[in-house]
Amino acid sequence: MHYLLIINFSICNTLYENYFSSAELMLINRYNNAVMLLVNNYTQAVFLSVITMLCWGSWPNTQKLTSNSWRSELFYWDYVWGIVLMTLLFVFIPGSLGKVGKSFWPDMMQADWANLTSAFIGGIIFNLTNILFVAALAIAGMLVTFTIAIGVGLVIGVLINYLAVPIGNEYYLIGGVIFIVLAIFLSAIAHKRLSTHMAKPSTKGIVLPLIAGILFGLYYLLIARSMATDFQFPKAGKLGPYSAVFCFSIGVLISTFVFNTILMKCL
Repeated sequence: MHYLLIINFSICNTLYENYFSSAELMLINRYNNAVMLLVNNYTQAVFLSVITMLCWGSWPNTQKLTSNSWRSELFYWDYVWGIVLMTLLFVFIPGSLGKVGKSFWPDMMQADWANLTSAFIGGIIFNLTNILFVAALAIAGMLVTFTIAIGVGLVIGVLINYLAVPIGNEYYLIGGVIFIVLAIFLSAIAHKRLSTHMAKPSTKGIVLPLIAGILFGLYYLLIARSMATDFQFPKAGKLGPYSAVFCFSIGVLISTFVFNTILMKCL
C-alpha cells in the first residue's frame, strides 16, 4: 500500500533529474535504430514541466493519507528505495542504450571526482531538505509547511540559479516567482479560513520548513555544475544526466541512514 502511494513521486523525481532538468527526453529501443529525441520545442518543454509539477504537488498528499497508520520516517524509507530502484532502472536501460552521447557506465568512468562528488553532495542536501519537509508536515501540517518551505525555496532557488547561469528573460522569471508566491499565500489564507480549529504552529513547526526551504533553493546548483551542458557532445570529465542522477540517488540513500535515524529518535 505505502509503496504504491510513494511511487508517483519517486518516478517523478527520477524523471526530473534525468530528463526535465535538461529539457531532454530519450526514446530508446533495443535495435540499431535507437533514437534520442531532443525536446527543443518550448511548448513541449513547458508541458513536461507542468506534468512534473503536478506530480511533485501530489506526493505530500500520499504522505498525509498514511500519517495515521504509517510513521513519516518509515514512509520516507519507502520513498528513498523508490528513488534508488527507479534510478537503476533508468541508468541500465535507457541510460545504457542508444547512439547519442555516452552511455551510463563509460560516462561514469570518465567523470572527474569533483563532478561525481558535487552530484553526490547535491543528493545529500536534497535528502536533508526532504526529511525536514516530511517532519514539518507531521508537526505543522501542509498549510504552514508549504507556505514557508516552498515560498522560501522558490525565491532562493530562482535567484541563485539565475545568478549562476543567467539564461532567459529576467522580467518573466521575476514575474513568475511573484505570482507563484502570491498563489501560495492566497492558498494559505483560504485554508486558514476553512480550518475552524487550526492550532497555532510551534517553534519547531516553523523552523523546520524554513531550513528545508533554504536547502531546497541550494541543492540543484551542485547537480547542475556537475553535468555537461551538451549531452550529445559532452565535455570531458562532466556527467551526463544518467550519471548525475545515479550519484545523486546514492547520496540520498547513504545519507538517509544517518538523517532518518536521527529523525526517528527526535520525533
